[in-house]
This record gives sequence, C-alpha cells and structure tokens, in this order.
Amino acid sequence: MIDLILILIFAGVTWAVAGEGPWGAIMVFFSVLLSGLLAMNIFEPVAEMLQGVLSGYEWQHRVDIMALLGVFAISVWALREVTDRIMPTSLDVSGLVYETRWLFGAATGYMVMAILLTALHTAPLSREFIGFRPERSNLFDALAPDRQWLGFTQYVSEHVMRSGSTGPIFDGATFDRIEGDPGTRQIWSSFPIRYAQRREQYATSTGSAGAPPTSSAPPSSAPPVSVPASGGGGSGF
Repeated sequence: MIDLILILIFAGVTWAVAGEGPWGAIMVFFSVLLSGLLAMNIFEPVAEMLQGVLSGYEWQHRVDIMALLGVFAISVWALREVTDRIMPTSLDVSGLVYETRWLFGAATGYMVMAILLTALHTAPLSREFIGFRPERSNLFDALAPDRQWLGFTQYVSEHVMRSGSTGPIFDGATFDRIEGDPGTRQIWSSFPIRYAQRREQYATSTGSAGAPPTSSAPPSSAPPVSVPASGGGGSGF
C-alpha cells in the first residue's frame, strides 16, 4: 500500500511541477531541496518549542512530525513567493530545453516523496503500518527514498554546512568502533532505528499518560543508541 501511495505522490508532484515550465520547474526543485534540508536540520528545536506549548501525551508524540512538515511547507511557500517576485514571467524556450521541465519535475517528485517518507518515521503510528517498515526498501523493495534522503542530508551537513571540522552533523553521533581507540571513531547513523523503537513503544505503551517512552536495549552489534524522547526527534544533531 505504501508503495502505491508513494508512486501517486511522485506522479502528482511531477505533473504539477512540469506544468510550471522549465524555469518554474527549476525554481520549484531548488525551493524543495533547500526547504527539505532546512527542515531536517532545525525541526528538533522547533519540536522542543512546540513541546513546551502543547501538553498531553498524544501531542508530545506529534510535535516531531508537525515541526518537520510544518517547517518544510512554510519554507517551500516562502521560497516560491521570493522566486515568483524575482522572476514573475517565464522565459521563452523551445525544443529539448522546454522538455527539461519533466526532468526537474521528476527530480522534485522523487525528492518530495523521499521527504514525506522520511517524515513517516517520526509519525505517532505503529512500528510497521500499511506496508511501511524501517528496514525495508519501501518503494517496491527496490529503492529506499527515505534512507537516500537521510544519507544526503547527513552528507550535506557534514561536508557543506560545517565550517572546517566544527559544527553539528545531522544524525551524527560518533562512537569508537574499537572501544578506547579514538583512531577508529566513526559516525553511527541511527535515525530509522531510534524512531522505529519509539513507534513500537508508542504503539504498545500501557503506561500512564504523559510518561515518555523508555529506551530499549540496542543490538549487540551496534553502539548504544538512545530512543529520542517526545519532541526530541533530531537528537542526533
């Protein structure tokens, strides 16, 4: 089921963006790209702010996806407003140049699909639902748009958005591969694992309302990773 939903999202966004023409499609592509990176890197503090405003056990589990999609949607809208004012009319092009609108439309459709699939990891749902599984390549068992987007976000935060070797990395907790040997230190990405544990605990929780989920023991083959508390979805930053 999730596969078909993703294909519908991809097809709908591709068609809509291609209808903007080549220049409009390029602007939309970069608006979505920048908005997605911004949302991924700041949704944690936004979620923490919402956590202080919204009370109740159920709301505490919703602030992450609200922050992620909220920042993304507002950023796309703002950038589109800016680009429409910079270039209010379309450029006249013809032939193959005009048909590049489908290329940027498809790229935007795939990126939106990947961002929304990533956001599902933070949703207050069961660990697995409508065919979605964190370990699965959720696009017909062939592609994993969510993990591709997570990897891209981490790469950009590590190599583009940092000043030298300083600054946070998205989902960039570091551990020594060999305990006590700093030379073996490396990044251990844990976003899908942490949120899978959180969704599982949310779905099976029988504790009192307002109690945050507790951490579960990680696999012995991986370094210890804690489950994010409600409202702290980006704790790997």
